[in-house]
Amino acid sequence: MIPRYSRPEMSAVWSQETKFRIWFEIEAHACDALAELGVIPKSAAETIWEKGGKATFEIERIDEIERETKHDVIAFLTHLAEIVGPDARFVHQGMTSSDVLDTCFNVQLVRATDILLKDMDALLAALKRRALEHKDTVTIGRSHGIHAEPTTFGVKLALAYAEFERCRQRLVAAREEIATCAISGAVGTFANIDPRVEEHVAAALGLKPEPVSTQVIPRDRHAMYFSILGVVASSIERLATEIRHLQRTEVLEAEEYFSPGQKGSSAMPHKRNPVLTENLTGLARMVRAYAMPAMENVALWHERDISHSSVERYIGPDATITLDFALARLTGVVDKLLVYPERMDRNLNQFRGLVHSQRVLLALTQAGCSREDAYRLVQRNAMKVWEENKDFLTELLADPDVTKALPEAELREKFDLGYHTKHVDTIFARVFGAN
Repeated sequence: MIPRYSRPEMSAVWSQETKFRIWFEIEAHACDALAELGVIPKSAAETIWEKGGKATFEIERIDEIERETKHDVIAFLTHLAEIVGPDARFVHQGMTSSDVLDTCFNVQLVRATDILLKDMDALLAALKRRALEHKDTVTIGRSHGIHAEPTTFGVKLALAYAEFERCRQRLVAAREEIATCAISGAVGTFANIDPRVEEHVAAALGLKPEPVSTQVIPRDRHAMYFSILGVVASSIERLATEIRHLQRTEVLEAEEYFSPGQKGSSAMPHKRNPVLTENLTGLARMVRAYAMPAMENVALWHERDISHSSVERYIGPDATITLDFALARLTGVVDKLLVYPERMDRNLNQFRGLVHSQRVLLALTQAGCSREDAYRLVQRNAMKVWEENKDFLTELLADPDVTKALPEAELREKFDLGYHTKHVDTIFARVFGAN
């Protein structure tokens, strides 16, 4: 992943140093189990831990060996033998390369998910704080991009909170899905290694034994994992798109924080563009794009092939690093988001009462009008507001067909904004709890 969209903690999960350290731990834990079973000397397992545990694996040396062997795991094991000495002959007993590669990959995905869960917690905290801050900030709701009925900006943010709470639950499920280990040997039959070795390694690494692994861990797990990352990315894009729309000059109800010294355009000094949320839209597209090759990896030949391998060298680091960056960026956007209640009020009243049309419609039906007649009466007055910039209530009061059914006092009551926000507390209790 390019440094521009990478953060140190997540990048470290995918470093060569981390990968080789995990490879070593898989091999060393397996040696412990083999020693307990009497397959290899306990002294050999101790030596492997003592010498390998203190070692700094030389990436250049491993690369040099791989250029000759054309095999990454053999290159690592050869370098490990240079460090450990004669007892290295007991390393990798009965194992196959996929035991190391697949188990390591899943360890990295678990660690990456733990970081993503921390990111999600930070985002949820920011959304909750801003939602409570604007619980009663009335704004216009829109459907098809057109004024609909009033809501509050806090409800918008509560919606985002509930969505990302579901995303968090999905990430927990993704972690559970991917946290498996395979130490089952060639074609997964345990012919040359006891299943208890797998159980030991899995427990040591915080994983579960894969029930049946052929020679690789089944890739339906990974397809589900990366699909979930794609769903999280889509939720990021949904909120980013909402903010982008609200920042449009004609709307300007909310805006990304614009820091001192920041420049919006190389040509137009007046510009304050929604660059962060536009960036998030692009990053979301990339994370979703990684889900498709993960699904295509499910159909491997027989007990294994390596068509998935090159794909996962890309999508493992790139998807998790990108999503980590995107979640952190969105948290920053929400945390510093500039909100303009006065502009919300101005936009809400731009069409002089039209947002109350449904209340008038319902009142007319309850007063005895057919729905068709009530709709016709309300719409013909509403069109005057659209086309002639009239005041909706004034037009209704001047329409004898309307006032015949509804007295003036009752009509005026239908223009109370509080009617639209009376259940906001109920919504917030559902999202955030009774307190």
